[in-house]
Amino acid sequence: MHAAFFLLLGASLARYLLRHPWEARSPWIVALSGALAVLYVLGPAFASRAARATPRRLLWLAGVVAVWMVLVVLAPSFAWCAVPLFYTGLRTLPPRAAVVLVALLTLFVVAAQLRLAEDGFDPNLVIAPPAVAAVATAVFVQSERLASRQRALIDDLVSTRRELAATERREGTLAERQRLAMEIHDSLAQGLSSQQMLLQAADRVWEADPGTARRHVRSAESIAEHSLAEARRFVHDLAPADLAEGGGLEAALLSAAERESAGFRVDGTPVPLPERVQSALLRIAQGALANAREHAGAGTTAMTLTYLGDQVVLDVADDGRGFVPGSAPGGVRGHGLPAIRARVEQLGGVLTVESAPGEGTVLSAAIPLEDS
Repeated sequence: MHAAFFLLLGASLARYLLRHPWEARSPWIVALSGALAVLYVLGPAFASRAARATPRRLLWLAGVVAVWMVLVVLAPSFAWCAVPLFYTGLRTLPPRAAVVLVALLTLFVVAAQLRLAEDGFDPNLVIAPPAVAAVATAVFVQSERLASRQRALIDDLVSTRRELAATERREGTLAERQRLAMEIHDSLAQGLSSQQMLLQAADRVWEADPGTARRHVRSAESIAEHSLAEARRFVHDLAPADLAEGGGLEAALLSAAERESAGFRVDGTPVPLPERVQSALLRIAQGALANAREHAGAGTTAMTLTYLGDQVVLDVADDGRGFVPGSAPGGVRGHGLPAIRARVEQLGGVLTVESAPGEGTVLSAAIPLEDS
């Protein structure tokens, strides 16, 4: 529209100068044409994104229209500059006021065309300007509606993206909380529980059997040292301390079994496992051994790691008091079994728990290797 305005203004001025040799009103025509061009160029300086019809903007529009009307009175050939001015008015004024301005500009165009007519009255000169004004208004209104819909869609999209981002942040926070809870339960909480039991045992035999008491204290000290290493690696989000020692998963599971006085064996041909699978299996083993010690009251616990080609299976069996699957072991609340199940499901595996009151418990975690 800006380009069309200046093109029409230049063409109108050229037409006037070609058809009318230099005369008394020619300087006024040239001056007003220049003034109109300058005013039009200054339009963006009066624009406002917050509100279209600001006082400065209205004053600028009134000046442009007034200068154009004077030009049309002096030289009717400038009438067709009204078409870009239609859009300027429609962009600046409220709908009703814009329609009034368009109608006023159209009347000036019709009057100017009739003045230019050389063969008397021509109906086309009366019909064509209103038709052009109607088309221009319709195009602008439709464009505004489409732009409004597009803005609404963009606003909805932005709002949806913000809600999605907030949901993802909440889910990420919950997932991180779950991970922290499982890590704390499977490392620090179990270590503290073992230390408590050893220190209580040492306290009971301190007077009667000092040697045994000292052994319990040394065991508690060893567990405390291991728990401290776990805590430090946990803070840095590293692998469990047993795996970090470099002996591999089998050595880490053997170390965890020895701390709980449990048996351990490996069946099948070992294959390299991803670090996250190794960490998960070690944490599952630690959780299962802790459950056997704290809740089952087991006298014997055995752990088996089996490589089956397409999956690796960790079995932990004890001869404790057992429980009804689906209820809390021993009637106590805890995070052990839910944490184990969550770790297995995160790796796409299956957790099976077989138990009955008085018949011990067998926990089996099968992790597929192709999805790891």
